Amino acid sequence: MGVLFHSDGVGFSISNPEKLNTWLIKCLSCFNKNCSEINVIFCNDDYLLSINKTYLNHDYYTDIITFDYSKAGGVSGDLYISITRVEDNAKKLNIEFNDELYRVIVHGVLHLCGLKDKTKQEKEIMRAKEDEMLLLMS
Repeated sequence: MGVLFHSDGVGFSISNPEKLNTWLIKCLSCFNKNCSEINVIFCNDDYLLSINKTYLNHDYYTDIITFDYSKAGGVSGDLYISITRVEDNAKKLNIEFNDELYRVIVHGVLHLCGLKDKTKQEKEIMRAKEDEMLLLMS
């Protein structure tokens, strides 16, 4: 099935879905994972805040929420990404929007591969793997 890109409540669409699909499949292969179906849903802050409150009992804005539905046969999940947060973070970090967007997307895919980011050490490993995966983009 691959990676599918959707928008919900925002006028945003990815400009190069085939390239991103190929890249993310390559990232998964680095972890010996096969892709069943990954949905990347672009939304706004309020939409993602509602998901955060409803499903995770968190009352704060975030850039991504990952729901993992993976089974033994392959990686499957939904990545909800707030375009508002990505834009704001890119401005704060003084980087290009797409650079931040790709980091957030691969962050969610790495969660689907089993990486965590709760502790300081996990966050360091996650950031290093994000950097490594971003280098695979051609």
